[in-house]
Amino acid sequence: MKKNRSAFFQTPAIAFEGPKSTNALAFRHYNPDEVIDGQTMADHMRFSIAYWHSFRGVGSDPFGPGTIARPWEVGKDPVTVALKRMDAAFEFFTKIRAPFWCWHDRDIAPEGKTLAESNKNLDVLVAHAKELQKATGVKLLWGTANLFSNPRFMCGASTNPDAHVFAYAAAQVKKALEATLELGGENYVFWGGREGYETLLNTDLKREQAHMAAFMRMAADYAKEIGFKGQFLIEPKPKEPTKHQYDFDCATCIAFLKTHGLDKLFKLNIETNHATLAGHTFQHEIEVAGAAGMLGSIDANSGDPLLGWDTDQFNTDVKELTLAMVSILKAGGLGTGGFNFDAKLRRPSVDMEDLFHAHIGGMDAYALAFKTARKIIADGRMAGFVKDRYASYDTGFGKAIETKKTSFKELEKIALSLGEPTLKSGKQEYLENLLNTYLHG
Repeated sequence: MKKNRSAFFQTPAIAFEGPKSTNALAFRHYNPDEVIDGQTMADHMRFSIAYWHSFRGVGSDPFGPGTIARPWEVGKDPVTVALKRMDAAFEFFTKIRAPFWCWHDRDIAPEGKTLAESNKNLDVLVAHAKELQKATGVKLLWGTANLFSNPRFMCGASTNPDAHVFAYAAAQVKKALEATLELGGENYVFWGGREGYETLLNTDLKREQAHMAAFMRMAADYAKEIGFKGQFLIEPKPKEPTKHQYDFDCATCIAFLKTHGLDKLFKLNIETNHATLAGHTFQHEIEVAGAAGMLGSIDANSGDPLLGWDTDQFNTDVKELTLAMVSILKAGGLGTGGFNFDAKLRRPSVDMEDLFHAHIGGMDAYALAFKTARKIIADGRMAGFVKDRYASYDTGFGKAIETKKTSFKELEKIALSLGEPTLKSGKQEYLENLLNTYLHG
């Protein structure tokens, strides 16, 4: 990775020093240059930095304004400030050794008084980003459009009851797709931040969902028209900011995409914190997406189980991440996706150095989980137990069930002749202990 010449951070580039290192500003488990099965760890992990949290986040929460001030945020002209901010961002990307970054259009370029002015601002920042990508080697994992912050989207974008808002959102996504293509983005994400409802008293749910599907279809058509070959992703989230969002969880998204004939065009971008808000585990959502062949990318964060909103914390829970990694590897990996740190500093973490500590912790935790998951899979005991548990479906009438070559009448005869089934232990406690041997030795 090439170096960026900006000088906003005093922290040196983060080096790998191994598990025994006591240096808080060094990787202990993530060695981007380590080669595993012919690929570097950097290529396996495909870490990405979320521009919105790391470079637009100011430490605000639902109960108070921002606490974080950065030196590049000084200036009266918003475009000039945005250019300085981007310089700082790419300096950080290179020092943290992240190969990718992600953005919303309004993260990188200020919104103007008109759509034309907003597009002009975006052109300036995209041109600058293209220069910085070339200078540093950092690539764009995915782009997306912010269709939720501006008051015009208070009732949604593609699901808005006003067709004028739908058209405005379409124009904004058109431009964001062009920008993603210009920067070589490998994916494009849809997150329906307000694509849902507050009350059904004023909502035509069926019509709104049909409009959202039409919007996505038009986006796919335009992507094909301009030659964008990246993967389209949809990001499930159950609530917040709306009471109920149409992209509630992976199962809901899969059903929506299949219902509207979009399942061949889209995969899922799964966020840990969103899984929690939906009442699921991170691993559950990965398994659901993987089973449908629609696992696309990961927003790497976590929520606080004692808080009821999207806290977007850096995930350092190696057990949770190991289970997730086993499921990801079992599903064949993420393809053009990656692990994007859609996570933000805590409100009191105001030092520039805290940005490094946060990402180092997250990258190390994911790298350790990746290595541990590989050991679990190579060892084969856990997978072997699951295989044996379902062995009755590999032969005889069990196989006939799976191959759809039997019926209720035939199965009734078998049940009458065999009598009561013998109870077989699921061995949950044994498997939990076995998992701990991989995690703790």
